[in-house]
This record gives sequence, structure tokens and C-alpha cells, in this order.
Amino acid sequence: MAGYKEPTFADRHNAAQEARRKILDKFRSQPGPDDPVVKARQAERQAFAAARAKVSSAREAAKAESGRLANEATVAAAAQLLREKQEIAMRQAAIEAQQKAARDARYAARKNKKR
Repeated sequence: MAGYKEPTFADRHNAAQEARRKILDKFRSQPGPDDPVVKARQAERQAFAAARAKVSSAREAAKAESGRLANEATVAAAAQLLREKQEIAMRQAAIEAQQKAARDARYAARKNKKR
């Protein structure tokens, strides 16, 4: 069995040059910005972004409409609650007025009885 052979400076230098050359070859093999494939991919991305923006704006409009409807419902509910409270207050005032009239009538009857 062969032992471990420590690489020399020349071996390490050649390995580094080979790695640099492979990276450069890989970079050079990629299509440039004027390539039709790259332009088609960019157009596809732009179309996808436009469609996404359209969907997003529609979603925002729906959310705004939903918020507006919720606000209107809240205002209507608050107005209904206020009307109900006013009706209750008016009924209570009428009841109190009747009770006061009955009490005053009893006091007057008692006073008339003493005379």
C-alpha cells in the first residue's frame, strides 16, 4: 500500500490554476445579456411581476372595500344602539313622570283628607 504523498508547491499551484480556469470557462459559457434566451426570461419575469401587481392591487381594493363595509356596519350598529338607548331613556322618563303624578296625587289626596 502506497503511503501519503504530500503535494508539492507546483502541484498546489497547478490545481489552483485548473480551478480558476474551470470557473472562468463556466462563466464564459453563460449566455450574455443580448442572448434571446435571456431576453425571453426577462420578459417572462416582467409579465409575471405585472400579473402579481395586478392581483395584489385587486386584493388591496377588496380589502379596502371590506373595511369600508365593516365601518358602515359599525356605524349603523352604533346608531341603532343610540336610538335604542334614547327610546329606553324616553320610556324611563315617561314612567318616572307617571310615578311622580301618581305620588303627587296620593300626597294631594292625603292632604285633602286631613283638611
